[in-house]
Amino acid sequence: MRRGRSGALPRGTAERTLTSVGTAGPAGGPASDDRAGPDPSAAERPAAERREASRLWHVTLSVSGAEAPVQEVRRALEQLAHDHPFLLTSRYAGDHAEIRYWEEARDLHDAAAVALRLWGEHRSTAGLPPWEIVGLEVVDRETYHQRVAEGYGPPPASRVGVHPY
Repeated sequence: MRRGRSGALPRGTAERTLTSVGTAGPAGGPASDDRAGPDPSAAERPAAERREASRLWHVTLSVSGAEAPVQEVRRALEQLAHDHPFLLTSRYAGDHAEIRYWEEARDLHDAAAVALRLWGEHRSTAGLPPWEIVGLEVVDRETYHQRVAEGYGPPPASRVGVHPY
C-alpha cells in the first residue's frame, strides 16, 4: 500500500511515501509476492533500495483545548483505545490529555506522521474533543528504556488504560 500527498513537497525534503509495515516492496514499491521465493537480485541492489526493517517507537501525544466534560473525554479516549488497541495508556483532564503507545514504523518520520494524524482522523469516530495537538515526542525503543533505567524518562505508565491525571 502506498500513501502520500499529491502535489509539491515542502522545500528541503526528499520524496517520501508512507508504507504499511510489511506490505511494501523495496523503496515503497509494490508488495512482493512471497510465493515466488526470494528476489535473487535483492543482494545486488544498493542498500538504499533494499527494504528497510521496521522498528518500535515510543510515542507520547499531548492534546489540549477548551474545557470539556470529563466523563465525555474519558468515554472518547476509551472508544479510541477500543478502536485502536495499540494504545498503551491515556491520561486526561477536562482541558488536556496525553496518549502513550508503541508504534511500529520504518523510521521516526513515519512514526511521527502516523501520530500526528491519530487525533484528527479519529475525532468524529471516537467522539474526541476538538482539541489541538500541543506536543509530540517520538523516541526509539533503546532511548526509551535507557531513560527509564536512568530515572529521568517519562513518568511510568500506570495500568494500561484510560486514567485521570
